[in-house]
Amino acid sequence: MPNRHLAITMGDPAGIGPEIIVKACARLRERLETSDLKLLIIGSRRAFEQANRQLDAGVSAALVGADDATWPNLGFLQADEESTSIAPGVLSADGGRFSYKAIEQGVRLALGGRVGGIVTAPLNKEALNKAGYRYPGHTEMLAELTGVRGSVMLLAHGNMRVSHVSTHVALQDVPSRLTPERLRRVIDLTDEALKRIGIARPKIAVAALNPHAGEGGLFGRQDIEVSQPTIATAVADGLDVLGPVPGDTVFVKLRAGQYDAVVAMYHDQGHIPVKLLGFEIDPATGKWQELSGVNITLGLPIIRTSVDHGTAFDIAGKGIANERSLIEAIEYAERLAG
Repeated sequence: MPNRHLAITMGDPAGIGPEIIVKACARLRERLETSDLKLLIIGSRRAFEQANRQLDAGVSAALVGADDATWPNLGFLQADEESTSIAPGVLSADGGRFSYKAIEQGVRLALGGRVGGIVTAPLNKEALNKAGYRYPGHTEMLAELTGVRGSVMLLAHGNMRVSHVSTHVALQDVPSRLTPERLRRVIDLTDEALKRIGIARPKIAVAALNPHAGEGGLFGRQDIEVSQPTIATAVADGLDVLGPVPGDTVFVKLRAGQYDAVVAMYHDQGHIPVKLLGFEIDPATGKWQELSGVNITLGLPIIRTSVDHGTAFDIAGKGIANERSLIEAIEYAERLAG
């Protein structure tokens, strides 16, 4: 259990970030009061208090400074100057600005050792770009802020753990992203992360890029010429890796517990199975009631976990957002920091 604070960045204050943070803090109140958990919220104080009042949650987070010698178990650090243009459910450049500033401060504190890691609430990519920050998402922003190239996204929901060779790129560009160096890095970082959460000898499957793992070269040769020899080298180095396993069966086997994680080739190949299982749907209304899942960035010099959902502007400010994913992200950050 880390004895340092975990930073919780609010993401876009116009989204559901403020609400799920307040709800999570309310559910974790006993742990916070006993110092079993220490959190530092970074974001818009105005949005936080608005959500706190609406939910009648009674969450008390004292305002603190980044350079304060000590912080209370639950502190609040203002990310930037407030703006009245930020309103629940309304996309704005100011919302994107707050998203970036919160992450920037969180990274600085993590690199300086003041916090044990950062847990991020969702940002809106359009708002972020409107504010002048040209990033496809959190992962790429964090890589630049920490001076790292080649970070890896890992999604987790229960025993469904999926890391990715490529993420926010066009599908036509995916084959060129599959190189021996990139695949080996993803395998190594996945193995390391699983060991940090307590799996002594992780078993990792590599998903095939092409249907039927290329069918002997009929459907492409990347699985044969890139994945197979890279996997063989990893095995020779002592890792428990197998594949490439066809994408239409590898996640069924993961769910059955035959592997501890899967390395997916591209964004949707890995995201769809995790989100399909993580989102619970009300059969009567067809609407999702609850979601579970954590986004973890591997390969950074800091710990970073995140919710596995977006800003949900359509329900922001309505008091109905679910905090389960955020709590799971906090728990994963604790395990990785421990």
